Amino acid sequence: MSYALIAGCLWVLASAVVALMPMRRQYLPGITLLLLAPALLGWIAVDQGVWVMLAGLFAFVSMFRNPLIYLWRRARGERPEIPT
Repeated sequence: MSYALIAGCLWVLASAVVALMPMRRQYLPGITLLLLAPALLGWIAVDQGVWVMLAGLFAFVSMFRNPLIYLWRRARGERPEIPT
């Protein structure tokens, strides 16, 4: 297994740990993971190929769907409600 896939597995485990935290403590590690994801997906694409990266992208979007929807609506100029 390549280092890129090992890093991807560690990213998934870190995301699962962050999801178990109380909501007020999720923000900083969650944003950090959100910002690291594109670099990690790029590394996986270079190392393993586009199809593996697309599988990782699907997993990323499924795990971070609510923050991504919120950021998308903010980028469009809407004032979305914060999910509780």
